[in-house]
Amino acid sequence: MENFENTELKNMENENIEPENTNPAFESRLDMAELRENLERVKAEIGKVIVGQEKMIEHLLAALLSNGHVIIEGVPGVAKTITAKLLAKTIAVDFSRIQFTPDLMPSDILGTSIFNIKNSEFEFKKGPIFSNFVLIDEINRSPAKTQAALFEVMEERQITMDGTEYKMNEPFLVVATQNPIEHEGTYRLPEAQLDRFLFKIEVGYPNLEQEIQIIKNQHESKLDDKTSEVHQVISATQLSQYQHLVKEILVEPQLLDYIAKIIVNTRENQFLYLGASPRASLALLVASKAFAAIRGRDFVTPEDIKDSAFAVLRHRIMVSPEREMEGLTADEIIRQILESIEIPR
Repeated sequence: MENFENTELKNMENENIEPENTNPAFESRLDMAELRENLERVKAEIGKVIVGQEKMIEHLLAALLSNGHVIIEGVPGVAKTITAKLLAKTIAVDFSRIQFTPDLMPSDILGTSIFNIKNSEFEFKKGPIFSNFVLIDEINRSPAKTQAALFEVMEERQITMDGTEYKMNEPFLVVATQNPIEHEGTYRLPEAQLDRFLFKIEVGYPNLEQEIQIIKNQHESKLDDKTSEVHQVISATQLSQYQHLVKEILVEPQLLDYIAKIIVNTRENQFLYLGASPRASLALLVASKAFAAIRGRDFVTPEDIKDSAFAVLRHRIMVSPEREMEGLTADEIIRQILESIEIPR
């Protein structure tokens, strides 16, 4: 009798276990296949012209999915401007480029009111900022009053002119490039404007193999305009759908706490003169969701947050003058902060 009861109990346990084994351990809540496939196609199109710079391209795609602005910093000739132009070409949206110069005025960007003789009224003529994808080349070549013209439009996606509000059409993305601040003829961007950029991407030199490939591509190319090889991949409607899809990506409560701990640590860090604002917390959240989407997941992991942290924080914190003189950089402090905070499991 006892053996029979034991056997029956084991059978019942096996019956309870069997359904769990037949079901998959994880089922994706969101269908990320199309998004990931099209992003890979975008990378392939850009790769027809650009050699290397995978990190910059991935961050640009993350900003696109997050509907956030990007500033790219690097020495001349490392493909900052052309990469932004190629990305814009893969998306079926309006594109405009603004070359910042020392004599550029705010009205040259936003637009101006012009008197119409026919109806004896002033009419607002929109400037080049009224576009979906705006490339601002050499943003630190113009003085403060011109840079300040971007404050409202980057944060609120509108401009106010003569008491009238003009909304930007979605999507609206600003990609700015700049040379390092220590170069002559540049104007340092104020912290209030830097804080409006989702990412600051730092671009370095290619390695030896990449340099050789760049030279070979140029030698073998017969085209005067190499960007003509790049084709559209994503429509404006698809991009809008992807941006809404990214917002639905799951973030566990312990990861929200992890983000908050990183940001608060920047404010309490003895090596920093200025910590990150709450806008940085929100930026880290949306950026980590975008990185998860690029990797085909509908949930965020600690690695997504860590991969986003450098580009999100490096332009939002200020190293104390004493530590800066010792050669300590913002990226090194961010790395120390990430290493000091326990990763949630």
